[in-house]
Amino acid sequence: MNIGMVCYASVGGSGVVATELGRALAQRGHRIHLISSEPPFRWREDVPGLFFEKVQVPPYPLFLEPQYLLALTNTVVRVAEKERLDIIHAHYAVPHATAAYLARQMLDVSPGLTPRTVTTLHGTDITLIGSDPSYRHVVAFSIEQSDAVTAVSRSLRADTISAVGVTRDIEVIPNFLDCGEYRRQPDPALRARLCPPERYDAVVIHISNLRPVKRVGVALDVFRAIRRSVHARFLIAGDGPDRAEVQRQASEYGLDDEVVFLGEQDDLVALLSISDLFLLPSIQESFGLAALEAMACGVPVVASRVGGLPEIIEDGVTGFTCPPDEVEGMAERAVALLTDPELSARVTTNASRMVRTNYCTDRIVPVYEAAYRRVLE
Repeated sequence: MNIGMVCYASVGGSGVVATELGRALAQRGHRIHLISSEPPFRWREDVPGLFFEKVQVPPYPLFLEPQYLLALTNTVVRVAEKERLDIIHAHYAVPHATAAYLARQMLDVSPGLTPRTVTTLHGTDITLIGSDPSYRHVVAFSIEQSDAVTAVSRSLRADTISAVGVTRDIEVIPNFLDCGEYRRQPDPALRARLCPPERYDAVVIHISNLRPVKRVGVALDVFRAIRRSVHARFLIAGDGPDRAEVQRQASEYGLDDEVVFLGEQDDLVALLSISDLFLLPSIQESFGLAALEAMACGVPVVASRVGGLPEIIEDGVTGFTCPPDEVEGMAERAVALLTDPELSARVTTNASRMVRTNYCTDRIVPVYEAAYRRVLE
């Protein structure tokens, strides 16, 4: 199949999943045209059959804001006409599902060229943006007009129905990992550099885009409680609007030496492989890809019991989940994992087995292929 894959380039679950899906599909013999404003995070140029198509948004003084939707629609139409696309796959509903709908309407006048549209919902496109009254009607319409709609979790499917009022069928296709890449790969030198053994007994890690929904400040509070029982160091990987405030908070707590802000990192596997615990106290997670990556790399997870996280973390079996405001409860479970080697080993073994059984590329990508084929019938 010849597929146009529309996504955001920024660091975040939707762009990561779209890029990895495009790469996996290209490796399976399809032609994939990744359409974005710039090469997405985790973009790789050396994959045969995978191409990047840049959305150019020209500045124009009449407009107060860049006209991304119009430029994106124009790019999708251009690529579809040139490459004879079979499928336009929009990742993240706002405004990609709308652009896909507009592009299909424009292409309907071209003989023999009517690509089908697939929309994948990722989370904040529904729970934060799409449900806002300023966007809700156009988001609902664009989703309803898609030939197929998928969501990354059962929780997100339910949220889409309740918050946006969508009535059509939504297939749940979860996020996935390259399980050959996401596995524990110990690096004693890196561990010693980031967690000198003469000073620390454990490494706690958090990875995100450091936005309010991730509640990095709450993760810091949990870590502060952990420090009462365990000499641990806290690694925070990623960047975003909350970084400065959390750094100020760490200084206020007297934890400047114990908390390390690493910024955006390309090699997450290396960092996860030296870590003993992953904290994810988000207020909302429609799936929790970062948690899945940690579990695949043998890092036990303590997370909020929200959204799609309970669908991948069975409490007490493959990790621990707590109500999002239970800082002490998260800290207690974290300390248990850091001080009880048998508990940690049991949880990480269960989690790794669960990931490899249910969430590897070779299991999930064929489900997307089947969805494409259905809309082309």
